[in-house]
Amino acid sequence: MPTRTFAAVLFDLDGVLIDTESSITALWAEIFAGYDLHFTRQEITRLTAGQRFSGVLQQLEEQRGWKAPEDFLPMLDERFNRAFEEVPVIEGAAETLAALKRTGLPFAVASNSQHNRLFMKLEGAGLLPAFQGRAYDPSLTNKIGKPAPDLYLYAARQLNVSIHDCLVIEDSAPGATAGVAAGATTWGFLAGSHIHTGDEKRLRDIGVSHIVHSHAQLREALGLS
Repeated sequence: MPTRTFAAVLFDLDGVLIDTESSITALWAEIFAGYDLHFTRQEITRLTAGQRFSGVLQQLEEQRGWKAPEDFLPMLDERFNRAFEEVPVIEGAAETLAALKRTGLPFAVASNSQHNRLFMKLEGAGLLPAFQGRAYDPSLTNKIGKPAPDLYLYAARQLNVSIHDCLVIEDSAPGATAGVAAGATTWGFLAGSHIHTGDEKRLRDIGVSHIVHSHAQLREALGLS
């Protein structure tokens, strides 16, 4: 069981604090089908989890030779904005944030979500008050998101701590890649409804040093009461 003391905890959002990945996968499947693109749910998760829209479109072009029409991104914005008016919180997430606050351990959220959608999700989940002034997205890093390390490096600077003393909590390969590349200790969080067989190995191969399967396990690993 990890016993190291960290200077701050940096959370991903989707799949770590809020359980949106399954609904996002269903929405992507519906959108793709409208353009005669057909994927399994697992393929969609691997294609989209932790990615910005631009990353998804790049993969579609590289892997399927499909180039999005001009109205595709505006349509995505509209569809996804409507989907996040109410957001389910992953069991125990609020308790973890409350425990961190009680101990005085700084924490933040760093997400590839588009700026206004990040705050829409936090508000819809009732978590916005916990992250006032500590919610970061690629609009703050010259539009460079995960898997690049920039977002986590930025979050650590804002908290005035060394990234090497931070713990990153991630569920996706792009996010874990970003955490490891930034130099943070990176743990995998595999509790969302979107988790598939093989995800733990994938994260381990990236360099994740520990895996937890619930917020209760996360609090135990951090020594939080």
